[in-house]
Amino acid sequence: MMLLFPIGFLEVTFVDVAEILLVGYLLYQLYKLMRGSVAIRIFIGIISIYLLYLIVKATGMELLTGILGQFIDVGVIAAIVVFQQEIRKFLMVIGKSTFFNNDFFLRSLLRRNANLTNLNLQPVLEAAKAMSGTNTGGLIVFAKSSELKFYAESGDILDAKLSKRLLLSIFYKNSPLHDGAVIIYNNQVKAARCILPVTENTEVPASLGLRHRAALGMSEATDSVVLIISEETGQMSLAFNGRLEHNLSITELRDKINHYLNEDVDEEEVVPETTPEEDSPILHTPA
Repeated sequence: MMLLFPIGFLEVTFVDVAEILLVGYLLYQLYKLMRGSVAIRIFIGIISIYLLYLIVKATGMELLTGILGQFIDVGVIAAIVVFQQEIRKFLMVIGKSTFFNNDFFLRSLLRRNANLTNLNLQPVLEAAKAMSGTNTGGLIVFAKSSELKFYAESGDILDAKLSKRLLLSIFYKNSPLHDGAVIIYNNQVKAARCILPVTENTEVPASLGLRHRAALGMSEATDSVVLIISEETGQMSLAFNGRLEHNLSITELRDKINHYLNEDVDEEEVVPETTPEEDSPILHTPA
């Protein structure tokens, strides 16, 4: 093993440096995933219990040591259950960061459907414009690398041809399908009245309603792009990768949806840096 330099009685090698960098990268990604959510508080609670266990074990408190020891023994299983969403997002980050993600064959395999390159956005944009003009709320999910079967099955499967009239009919306030999200996949309305996961990010401004929070949650849990039409203001917003772009025009919607669906966009590239006047780093209003 090639020696880099000694530190006292320690001998630092290339493997040691690589291991430190890798651990640092993993810890940084975990911090980014849990930052601003309730998960960070749960994590601190678990660490506190573990430190208490070490203290009572060192002081010889056998009863408390036995009780806390039982908790520590099942800690891994409990952590998987409690942090399942964070673990899922962490694995997605790792998957996007590996060199396999840039391999032409794998990218072609993941994007073999026509949803990404041949998506007909015109019916969606026309429907969104009409809904915005009448303050009709709407939530439209553009599936990117999968058909989002789990979320589609939470609503009503349609598998219908994408059209402006269909979208307007679904989101009409007296329609039985209007309450929930529409999932678009492979130029079809895959499902309607779908239930989306609500974000747990505590940095979300209080002014954002449940529809925007559900869009953010969906963009955090998957690589999909979510279009939101506000029922209160008629403004159109776009959620992607846990970020929200607010008050977009039809032209901006077209450009951004095409960009997000057809490009590998890093989290830092999704939204420009926020200004001090903005309420939250997840919310961006174009100039």
